[in-house]
Amino acid sequence: QVHLVESGGGLVQAGGSLRLSCGASGSIHSVSTMGWYRQAPGKQRELVATITSSGSTNLADSVKGRFTISRDNAKNTAYLQMNSLKPEDTAVYYCKFTTLSLTWKPLDYWGQGTQVTVSS
Repeated sequence: QVHLVESGGGLVQAGGSLRLSCGASGSIHSVSTMGWYRQAPGKQRELVATITSSGSTNLADSVKGRFTISRDNAKNTAYLQMNSLKPEDTAVYYCKFTTLSLTWKPLDYWGQGTQVTVSS
């Protein structure tokens, strides 16, 4: 019923920039937190950045000063602006939306992922 779709990934030279987008299709309401995660081969999925409904953001230390997370609630879309990309940023990037059910139980929605490859 609800699925998230990431876009904007691709191949970029070190020092370059990419802007990822994550849009929700279907009915989704009251997204409390939008987040971006990434997973490199052989590694665990790690948190990159989150943004709450009030606009509070948290970013991993490895991307602070380079990445920016934002959201457009009207469009049910999350963005990740990635600047000064490094080869170590290479990973599959996933978005996640968290909502609360009528019983106040958190419900997570995940995108399918988009590949970001940074060449040296």
